[in-house]
Amino acid sequence: AASANQEPIVLFNWTPNFIEAMYDGKFIEFPTFADECRTDASWGLNPETTHDCGNPKDGYLKLGVWEGFPAKWPNAYAAVQNMNFSNLDIAQLAMYVDIDGMEPEDAAALWLSENCARWTGWSGADASVCPAAPETGEAWPDSITFGFVPSQEQEQLQDDIQPFMDVLSEALGIEVEGFVTTDYTGLVTAMGTGQADLGAFGPFGYTLAKDQFGGIEPLIMSVRYGAATYHGQWFTNDASICDSAPESGTALENSADGVVQVGALDAVALQVGVYFGDDGKALGETVDAGDVSPGMSCQADLSKVAGKTVAFTSESSTSGSLFPKLQLINAGVDPDDDIDVVYTGSHDAAVIAVYNGDADIGLSYDDARRSVRKSNPDVGDKVIVFNITGEIPNDIVAVSSEIPDDLKTAIYDAIDAYLATEEGEAIFDAIYGWTSIRGAEDSEFDIVRAAAQALGITEPPG
Repeated sequence: AASANQEPIVLFNWTPNFIEAMYDGKFIEFPTFADECRTDASWGLNPETTHDCGNPKDGYLKLGVWEGFPAKWPNAYAAVQNMNFSNLDIAQLAMYVDIDGMEPEDAAALWLSENCARWTGWSGADASVCPAAPETGEAWPDSITFGFVPSQEQEQLQDDIQPFMDVLSEALGIEVEGFVTTDYTGLVTAMGTGQADLGAFGPFGYTLAKDQFGGIEPLIMSVRYGAATYHGQWFTNDASICDSAPESGTALENSADGVVQVGALDAVALQVGVYFGDDGKALGETVDAGDVSPGMSCQADLSKVAGKTVAFTSESSTSGSLFPKLQLINAGVDPDDDIDVVYTGSHDAAVIAVYNGDADIGLSYDDARRSVRKSNPDVGDKVIVFNITGEIPNDIVAVSSEIPDDLKTAIYDAIDAYLATEEGEAIFDAIYGWTSIRGAEDSEFDIVRAAAQALGITEPPG
C-alpha cells in the first residue's frame, strides 16, 4: 500500500530477501554492534536504554562442494571458487520463486540469461554459450473478460467499473473488458460456459457455477473493515412491526447471544450516515442533496413478515434471497405461500422499493441503504432495519481454471495494489464496499451449499 501510494515507510527486514529486489530502498545503518550494547545503557546513542545498536553482522551464506569435487572436476572447482553472488542476486532469485511463482530451475535459467557476463567471467566460458531467457509459463491471452453482478443499477455499475478495467488493462498489459450481467444467474452461466474469464460473485452464485459447470476456482475473497463475512439485512417502511421504537444511528449485529443492537459507529459494515472523518468513523455525512440521516434499526420477529410484500434481490442472491428464505422457513413462514414475492434485480433496487412503498419488506446486504443515500439522503429514516441473517462468507472473484497461473497471480496483485490507492478505495466502495482482499478457498463456501441444499436448490434458478 505504501509503495502504491508513494508514501514513506519504515519496515523491519533482512538481507538477502526478495523485498530489496522488488522495491527501491535503503537499510538504516545503526551503530555497529558491540557486547556492551546489550548490557551498558551508557554505551551508544541513548544513555537511557540498552540495545541501541545494530544486529551482529555475522551471518553469511557458504558455497560447499563434495570433498572429491576438486580432483574430479578441477575446472568446475575453479569456477566455484570464483563465484561471488551479491545479496541482490540472491534477492532477485528469491523473488522469481516466491513472488513470480517460478520453478527453481526456471529461475536459475533466467538469472543465467540476464547475467551472462558475470558467470562466464567466473567460469571462463565464451559468451556464445549464454542461454536465451526461458519460457516462464503459458502464453497469456490477448484479452480477458471480467463479469459483474448488479449490486446497483446495471448502467451505473457499468460506468463505475470502467476505471477499474482500465487500471487492470494497464497493469497486466492485456485488454480487460468488463461487463455487467442482468442478474446473478447471468454471471453463473457466463462463467460456466466460458464467456467470462473472471467473475465477481456472491457466494451462492459462485457455488452454483462451480458445482454445476466446474472449471472455475476462487481467486479473491473480499474483506470489509477487517471482516471476511457479512450478513443480509431485513428492512421495512413500517415501524409498527418493531418490538420497540426504532432508534436512529444504530445497527444490528450477530453475537454469541444472538442478534444485538449496536451503535452505527460500532457496526462492522459501514452504515448509512456514517463516513470517515479525520479521527475515523463519524456520524453526520453530507452529500449534494443534503444531510444524510443516520440509519434506523429495531428488532422484530420474522413471523411478522407473513402476509407482506417482500422485495428480494434475485433468486441467486445469498444475502438477498437464499439465507433469508431459509430464515423464513425456520420461523414457520412459507416463502412461496405466506408472502408476496418481488424480485428487484439488485440490492439498491430492493432498498428503493421499500423506500417508495412498492414493497413492505426488503432484503439486501448490510448496509445497502448507503448506495442510494446521495439521491435519497433520508433513506436512513424511511427504511428501518429490523432483523439480519446469520454470517455469510464474503463475495469473491472467481477465475477460469484455463487462465495461466502466473496471470492469476498478476490479477490478484494488480487488484490488491489498486485497492491500496485512494482512487481504488473509492471505486470499490462505490461498487461493492470492499476495503481489502485475501485469498479464498472453495471449502469456505460449504455453509452456503448447505443452505441451498436445505432449500432444495441444486442449479441456477430461472
